[in-house]
Order: sequence, then structure tokens, then C-alpha cells
Amino acid sequence: MSGEDSVRLPEPDRPWMMRTYAGHSTAKASNELYRRNLEKGQTGLSVAFDLPTQTGYDPDDELARGEVGKVGVPVSHRGDMAQLMDGIPLDAMNTSMTINATAAWLLALYIVAAEEQGVPENKLQGTTQNDIIKEFLARGTYAFPPAPSMRLIADMIAYTVEHVPKWNPINICSYHLQEAGATPVQEIAYAMSNAIAVLDAARERVPADRLEQVFGRISFFVNAGVRFIEEHAKLRAMSILWEELGRERYGVEDSRHLRFRYGVQVNSLGLTEAQPENNVQRIVLEALAVTLGRGARARAIQLPAWNEALGLPRPWDQQWSLRIQQVLAYETDILEYPDIFEGSKVMEALVDELLEGARAEMAVVAEHGGAVEAVPYMKAALVDSHRERLRRIESGEQVVVGQNRFTETEVSPLTADAEGGILVVDPALEAQQIEDVRRWRSERDQTAVDEALAALARAAGDADTQENLMVATIAAARAGATTGEWSRTLREVFGSYHGPTGVGEASAAPADAELSELQGEVSRLQEKLGRRPKILVGKPGLDGHSNGAEQIAVRARDSGMDVVYEGIRLTPKQIASSALQEGVHVIGLSILSGSHRELIPAVIAELHAAGVTAPVVVGGIIPEQDVAALRKAGVAAVYTPKDFDITRIMRDIVALVGASADGTSANGVAAANGLASANAGVSANGAA
Repeated sequence: MSGEDSVRLPEPDRPWMMRTYAGHSTAKASNELYRRNLEKGQTGLSVAFDLPTQTGYDPDDELARGEVGKVGVPVSHRGDMAQLMDGIPLDAMNTSMTINATAAWLLALYIVAAEEQGVPENKLQGTTQNDIIKEFLARGTYAFPPAPSMRLIADMIAYTVEHVPKWNPINICSYHLQEAGATPVQEIAYAMSNAIAVLDAARERVPADRLEQVFGRISFFVNAGVRFIEEHAKLRAMSILWEELGRERYGVEDSRHLRFRYGVQVNSLGLTEAQPENNVQRIVLEALAVTLGRGARARAIQLPAWNEALGLPRPWDQQWSLRIQQVLAYETDILEYPDIFEGSKVMEALVDELLEGARAEMAVVAEHGGAVEAVPYMKAALVDSHRERLRRIESGEQVVVGQNRFTETEVSPLTADAEGGILVVDPALEAQQIEDVRRWRSERDQTAVDEALAALARAAGDADTQENLMVATIAAARAGATTGEWSRTLREVFGSYHGPTGVGEASAAPADAELSELQGEVSRLQEKLGRRPKILVGKPGLDGHSNGAEQIAVRARDSGMDVVYEGIRLTPKQIASSALQEGVHVIGLSILSGSHRELIPAVIAELHAAGVTAPVVVGGIIPEQDVAALRKAGVAAVYTPKDFDITRIMRDIVALVGASADGTSANGVAAANGLASANAGVSANGAA
């Protein structure tokens, strides 16, 4: 045996589960996509739901306007779920569903769809993300207040451990924490604090002798950025902390239940609209963080597509990402060796450093009363961290190839087609979905639905009951209730919730020459206007990716402007009403879900109807071919992820307000660049 052979494993490690995060348009179209992907060698499903489904609205709800089928598949009832899984044997498939606020409902629909296939629920394998604390912090697809949300999660955990034992009822999701600006230390600390809150809630809903089994079914969904050595160290640190928590806090002894089990999608935050071909090598390098070291290797991976900073990927783009995984697993030798980082002084020191920082930050969260009570603190900390990341990019301290360095480029042939290299969802499909859900309601047994929803309301209304909400939820799914009806029933019992924005709590920006110059420009504008210039930052529709909007609001505040920012999920009429009441000088709208073509003209129409004349600027993942239509609708400037200098953007906005005050045409004053720069690279289909 050669020296080389002696260090190899007797048997190569098995490949991880390979998924593609996918879903769009309709259940039928998504089913066809899933079946094609499985034929190409994908070994598990990862379902992307559209925003109405994620937040609990039917396609015909006012808030669903422009959002149906855009960032994922609409699933309104058991018929949609049956269509989505048609021809896919659910007793053999491992399905991950990226769903949080409505996770209990979508799992219920999945269980009913399996029943219709003749598959009992105890045979089902898969994961529901179901991490609502993360939604309050980073992604915004929450539906109910924290306490009842945690009850829903605990009930799901209790139900699956008993009846769906192969199911992972929650995926503690640090992925979106990194997308919102978390440092590795914050990502570790907040994810672990989140897990503690979930386990403590579950401990009240499950028998004591089942808690070890519950601990063993908790999985994680993590992010891996391009600094892949540090990212690998982060995963080793999380593994150590997870085992500590299990042994010391929850008394878990079985080593099988103590394993840190995680799936991963590599970083979408770092993907760029500028020179998007560079995203391919970024994705490959980021995949190394979760595949190189056997001791901390991911067991499920989904890679974003190269063009997710531009819009919705096409099937071919997703195939490319799947092939990256397959080349790594089947052509390289990474699965043939033991852990190549074992004994590394560099890796051990880096892990120790991350552990020290994470434990300290976890202690701060605990001092705030735990993860649920600490949401405002963590949100503000993420806003601050994201601002620091953007400062480094703006200054050139953090190099982003093709964006702030090496910007000279040839025209990319990848984006040369008429659609700009992305998938464009036919707007007519929304009308079809509205018609379909109304037909479903008209043809079902309404009495059975009413009775099932009444039973759900009774169970939800008694907070002291031991009745598991999953039982009533599954009954409502069988009866034919819709996503919107299930959510509305619970909203009426639980109430609504408006999450913290983190803007007011974010610390003041450190003084520098550029900020001082901007503050001077704002001061001169104030003299011209006779009062402080005021900006309204609004997010119409259901898009919860608020990172860019928050950074614009914080920079405007630091520059000396008055800021009106009411968070996410606003109707066009609400935005127009706020603009009128607040007397704002400029309105900034941020959308990353692809609904800009419908919602921006709707907002402008409402502004005109209210008599508001303030100029409107727009930012988001907006394809170049849509810019002219937005300008024609009355938008003064359009900003996209390739624009990363927020200080320059604020200068544009100050100039725009000044020109508006002088009666000068807004066009040509503000450059057609940047409001969503802080969101550069956020996946167009929700970033998992």
C-alpha cells in the first residue's frame, strides 16, 4: 500500500443530498420542473413557495397583488399540493420546504397529499424550515405574533416526533442572518440562541422522555460565504456548541442525537449583478466550505444559480448549479479522505476564536431574556453589522471583483437574450391562479370547511389547552380550506404583528469625510426647503427582504434627513396615505420579489390620487428591460444591485429633492442607479 493510499478512507464518504431550490408560476409548471431535475440526478426536493403562500394569503387577496408565482410556487389548498407532487413517490422522496409562518399548514397539505397517494404520514421524510424568530430578524415572512408562533412551532415538533418520526420539524436557519449582515460570531450565537428558545418551548409540549428524540430531529440551514476557511471553522464551532447544549442543557446522551445536522445554500448576498459570470466561481468556492472537511460536511446542499442577482433563474441555470455539486462529489477526491483539517493549528485557533465570541454574544442574548425577547436587540445589531459590511465595500477595503475593483469588462453573452438571462413569469398567470382558487372554493363542501375552521379557532383560542394545533390544521386541509382561510382564522385569534425594523435602534454612523460632506449637502437643502428634508422608505407588497431599505433609511437618518420607515408589507394605498400625512419630499420604494412591474405603477397611481407630487425612486432586483417602463410610469430614478455606494445614492436623492423644490425636471438629476445596493445578490426567489 502506498503512502497516498494509507491516508484514504476504507470506503469513500457518501455524497450529500443534492437539491435545487425551485418553484415558480403554478403547481403544474413546478411539478414538471421537479421531475426534470430529478431525472438529471437531483436526489431531493427543495420547494420555493411564493410570497402569498409564505405569508398566508390567497392569490385574490389585495396584498397578493403582483406577487403570485413570482419567487416560488403558489399553493392555496390540497389540490395544489397534490398537483405539485404528482408522480413523485412521497414514500421515497426527501422534501425540504422553505416555509415558516405557514409551515404547519403546508406540512398538513403535504400529509394529505401523501394520503391521497396511499402513503402514511410515518413514511414521510423531509424538513420544514419553520424558523419564525429568523423571520422577525431577517426575512419578514412572519404572520402571527411571537408567542403564538412559538406555540405553532412547538405543536409541530410534538406532532411530528409522534406521528411523522422521519421528519425534521424545524430547520434553525442562520442562512438569512448572514444575508442580513451577520458576522460569523453573530450567525453562530443567534442561531444557537434561537434553537434554545425553540427547544424550551417544545419541552413544554412533549413528554420528558421524548425530549432527546426532539433534540435529535432539530436540523440547521446555514450559509457559506466566499471566505471558505472561516466559514468551515464556523461550522466546526457550531457542531461543538450544539453538542454542548445537548449534553449540558437538555441532558442528551445518545451520540446519534447530538450530531449537528445541517443543510446549506451558499451565499446569495455576495452574488453580483455586475459581471455576473463571476458568481460561478464564487458558488464553487463557497461549496468548498461545506464539503472539504469530513467532520463538518453538509448532508444536504443546494447552490444558487449564477444569475440570482438579476432575477429568477431558468431551468438551465439551475442545472448548471446541480452539475457543480455533481462534479465536486463524483469527479474530485474530497469524499475519499478523513477530515483534512483535523490537527490543523490554524483551524483549531480559528474555531476557538469563533467559540469565544459566540458564547459571549449568546450571553448578551440571554441577558435580554432569550431569543424571543431579544429580537429588537438582535435586529439592531444586524442592521449595524450590515452597514459595516457596506462601508468596507464602499471604501474598497473589502474587494468585490467586478463591482468595486477590476470593473473593466466585456459584454456578457450570458445576459444577451431578450429577457436578460433570467426567467420571466407571465403576469397572466396571476389571473389564472385567482380564477382557480375561486373555482376551488365554489366546488368544495363549504359546510365541512366552516366546521373545520371553527374547530381550528377553538383550539387556537385556548392557550392553556393541550390540544395540538396540527390536528385541527390537518383536518382543515382535508376539508379543503385554503391557505388564506387557515391564516385568517389564526390571525383573528392570535392578532397581527409588526416586527422591529432596527432602524431607530441602530447606532450612529462613525464620522468620516464623505458623511460630513453629505451632511453639509443636506443642511444646505434644509435651508432651501425651510425644514429638514424628509424621505419615506416603503416596501410595497409582501417582499420581506428589507436589508437594503433599512440601510437607505439609516444612511438618510445619519445624513440629517427625517425618515419615515414603517417596515414591510404595505399596500400602495397605505404608502400614499403615509406620504400625504407626513409631507415627505421624496419616496424610495424597494422591491426584490419581481413584483415591481405591477406594484410600482400602482403606488404612483395612488400617490397621484392623493395629490402627492414628491418624486419617486425605486430599487430592487430590476432587470434592465424593465427600467424604461418604470420611468414611463413616473419613476425618477431606478437603482439595482450593481450600485453599492449608498453615500453617492443619497447625494443623488438630495439633488433630486433640490431639483424638485426648484421646479426642475427630476429626470437626469438622479442617476439611474442604486437604492437596492445593500441587497446586492439577494436571491430573486427568496434565498431559501
